[in-house]
Amino acid sequence: MRSRLASQLMRRFLQTVIFGTIGCHAVLAQDSEIHRCLDKANTQSAMNHCASDEGLRVEAQLNNIYQKLLVAAREDPGAVEAIMSAQKAWIDFRDAYMDAMYPAKDKQAAYGSIFPLEFNVLRAKLTQQQIEALKEILEKYAKSNE
Repeated sequence: MRSRLASQLMRRFLQTVIFGTIGCHAVLAQDSEIHRCLDKANTQSAMNHCASDEGLRVEAQLNNIYQKLLVAAREDPGAVEAIMSAQKAWIDFRDAYMDAMYPAKDKQAAYGSIFPLEFNVLRAKLTQQQIEALKEILEKYAKSNE
């Protein structure tokens, strides 16, 4: 019983530290899938898995909105080219940002067992921000196609 309580307290503490430090609680709070997963996670490995799943989920959302945007802008070849260029630049930025945040070659040794969780949560945060940016552009094309 005491071990379970300690585990729950540690999990809550880690969630608070992770979301507070990275500043993505508000971004990811709109979808509580990761929170439900983390609530059930009893090990660092399970928490890392939750964050990995979150990363995959928001990446799929990004790809979905990106494809919708390309379809909406298809009548304007210049726009499609610009959107594709912007998305490529964003991917380059995201990857460079992640490298700047975690520059060590041996990431596991340098950042510990929590690294996969922190990495995937931060990457999901950046991806969610890009989703919102693409939605803004999509709104522009949705209005012009009406």
